Amino acid sequence: VRQRRAAGGGAAAVMVAGGGSSGLNAVAKASAKAGIAAPDGTLATLSDSDTSTTPWWKTAAMIALWYASNTTVLVLNKLLLSYHGFKFPVTLTMIHMACCTVLSYLLIVGLQVVPMQALASREHTKKVASLAAVFTLSVMAGNISLRYIPVSFSQAIGATTPAFTAGLAFLMAGTVEKRQTYYALIPVILGIVVATGFEPSFNGLGLAFALTATVGRGSKSVLQSILLSTPSMKLSSQCLLLYMAPMALGFMLPVALVMEGKALMEYDGLTFPMLMLLFVNGCAAYLVNLSNFLVTRYTSPLTLGVLGNAKGAFAVCVSVLVFHNRVTAVGMLGYAITLAGCALYSEMKRRDKAEVADVLPTTAVRGGEEEAKRLLAAAAGRS
Repeated sequence: VRQRRAAGGGAAAVMVAGGGSSGLNAVAKASAKAGIAAPDGTLATLSDSDTSTTPWWKTAAMIALWYASNTTVLVLNKLLLSYHGFKFPVTLTMIHMACCTVLSYLLIVGLQVVPMQALASREHTKKVASLAAVFTLSVMAGNISLRYIPVSFSQAIGATTPAFTAGLAFLMAGTVEKRQTYYALIPVILGIVVATGFEPSFNGLGLAFALTATVGRGSKSVLQSILLSTPSMKLSSQCLLLYMAPMALGFMLPVALVMEGKALMEYDGLTFPMLMLLFVNGCAAYLVNLSNFLVTRYTSPLTLGVLGNAKGAFAVCVSVLVFHNRVTAVGMLGYAITLAGCALYSEMKRRDKAEVADVLPTTAVRGGEEEAKRLLAAAAGRS
């Protein structure tokens, strides 16, 4: 019997002459169950993860693209819906999904920048369609909310996504976190309560749609971990977007016809500058998903969580500068408390995963030793 410890990650394996590496297999199977949680419910998936090193300037460029595209979409959405008379949030969301469909197809099928992953079965297609329905509700509700509330308030509400995700994971999947992890969510909720109470541009309908969007993001994260849990059904975020975007278009078309069809036919503001603005907005919506995919691939989960929180704060600052909406010191303090709670929650989740990773090699070694003893005993019995 020989015991060897892998130099790269500390995963031990017990080797038996003529037998298998049961300890290493145990590590591999256990590690395959681990996932990377996106901090804000975006389309980050396990298969996006890559530990290869990247030059710092490339990583910085990816982060800058992520921040710029996210802020551009938010600002343009608000400009179109509240300042330029394009009061059709469902149609605007359909434009986003149409651009995501075309550009995803170009990137994956045309340029083959990202490997193509086919849907494995009809059941696989149904599960992706379920995710697309929740995804559609979330994005559409978020865009509708911008008709009634400023970008800064919308982003503050969106920062509570981790709290809703944790609660929905318990209700839908029975996932129980450590007590300290739940304690970290208290400032997330407390901060948004303070921010809401002192929001000068408060609107009940806007708040309802923003909360719907936040619950939708949390639900999509939980459903994705449940429905696409098997290795054969895991998809990269870009392939998942390729399949979900056209499905979302199909879901929204009847809604748009009923809610906005007549008013859109009578709308006379579709000038060339307006069409270009809509086109740029749709392309920026795709860049948000692409840049999130790249940042997820080349940074650690902790870094992604911190960047996700800072991204929201950056968007709030830009929106206040652009739209000059009034904010209060107490409201900003509430938002800061929420962001601090999100950072604390991300750190607690990171520690939980680190503890699990430390336990796996030891468990695998013990399992391998027991297997080795059993095989040796069996061999001695035969002799």
